[in-house]
Amino acid sequence: MGKAIKERATVICRMDDKVLFVRKSKSRWSLPGGKIEGNEWPAQAAVRELIEETGLQVDGLNYLAALEAYETLHYVFETPISPEQTARPLNEIADCRWFTLEQVNRRNVNKSIKRLLRDVKTSAA
Repeated sequence: MGKAIKERATVICRMDDKVLFVRKSKSRWSLPGGKIEGNEWPAQAAVRELIEETGLQVDGLNYLAALEAYETLHYVFETPISPEQTARPLNEIADCRWFTLEQVNRRNVNKSIKRLLRDVKTSAA
């Protein structure tokens, strides 16, 4: 049997034309999110990870798709973030920044996240 596929809740936080990225120390930029615990639904994991990593509280998440990239199944959610809210790096997160999708190509972004953003954009079009 092959390796078990990992399941992850991934959140695209949008503010105007920018998307929120987070990164751990000495790591590439990624989207907020993480492992889905055994007793959680993907949406619950997405909300929990967003709070744990950035302190952002969201009212609701819009489910976009389940996309597989490099042996990880990403349950992708999207949420608008109001300008009054400030994302801040918490726990294992060293930094969080807002990038436009054009800036993503010039940043050190995790390749599976670049692919995921391209696939989401394609499926939403």
